[in-house]
Amino acid sequence: MDTQIKDAPPPSPQPTVAEQKRAARGATRPGDRIFLGLSRGSGILLLVIMAAIAVFLTYRASIAISKDEANFFTAFEWNTQLIPPKFGIAVLAFGTIVSSIIAMAIAVPIAVAIALFLTHYAPRKLRGPIAYVIDLLAAVPSIVYGLWGALILVPHMNGLYGWLNDYFGWTGIFSWQQGAPRSMLTVGILLAIMILPIITNVSREVFRQVPQMHEEAALALGATRWEVIRMAVIPFGRSGVISASMLGLGRALGETMAVATVLSPSFDIQASLLDPGGGTFAQNIASKFGEASELGRDALIASGLVLFVITLLVNGAARMIIARRKEYSGANA
Repeated sequence: MDTQIKDAPPPSPQPTVAEQKRAARGATRPGDRIFLGLSRGSGILLLVIMAAIAVFLTYRASIAISKDEANFFTAFEWNTQLIPPKFGIAVLAFGTIVSSIIAMAIAVPIAVAIALFLTHYAPRKLRGPIAYVIDLLAAVPSIVYGLWGALILVPHMNGLYGWLNDYFGWTGIFSWQQGAPRSMLTVGILLAIMILPIITNVSREVFRQVPQMHEEAALALGATRWEVIRMAVIPFGRSGVISASMLGLGRALGETMAVATVLSPSFDIQASLLDPGGGTFAQNIASKFGEASELGRDALIASGLVLFVITLLVNGAARMIIARRKEYSGANA
């Protein structure tokens, strides 16, 4: 018996990653070569398109900024008809970031809670209808959300605004001067409703991929259902939830028609989130592009370049966060 074990051939070593890559490059089948070429070409085409967009925005923005007599990053006015023109993005940057933060603060906890309910609490008879309704919300056009917000949401915000003013008006952030509720808070609530289906659907799919063994091991140790979710489900799906949140944030940053329909824009920054005023990059471009002169369009393109950079920075930050938490990803489970 010992002799047989000693004479047994050693197991063949597994190919390394480098060897697998060399084997892939040396593929001889026509289908493999075609698929490799299409995949590589698609990646290169995407980079070319992104570079072309960046070059176009930078070129047109440089023309406008060179003629701007105000500080483009700190000015609180937008008047491209003056001679010389004066315009800046301080109000737009503030409004875009604040409205997106409000939307994320409202939408992310609710979306994660809905995803956990659908995957771990809801009966089978309820999962399908609720998931269908959420998918349907994701298919609603932006202009429909805007009309609903202007005709239904705005007229019914007075009660919430009054309550916030009574109990939290001392902070200054929630003080209300009894104006029309076409403010950043209303915009943030509307954006939260719009991005809720995206975050919910992606988070739900991530939570469904949690290995059953992880949950069974936690249950075997005597954990409650909430402890199973806290110790096994949420750590596993954290990277996916971050990715879903970034998708929602991308839509919130670039939303146009819904914000333009609900917000009462002005080029000033209000200390209170309940007072009308402010603006966003996308809303300003949509409302002014049709009547703008050539210089005005270049100025709007310059503001679009800033939004483009903000979006790239947000996506880059999300990638860094996910990379630092890759031990929780499904590939490493």
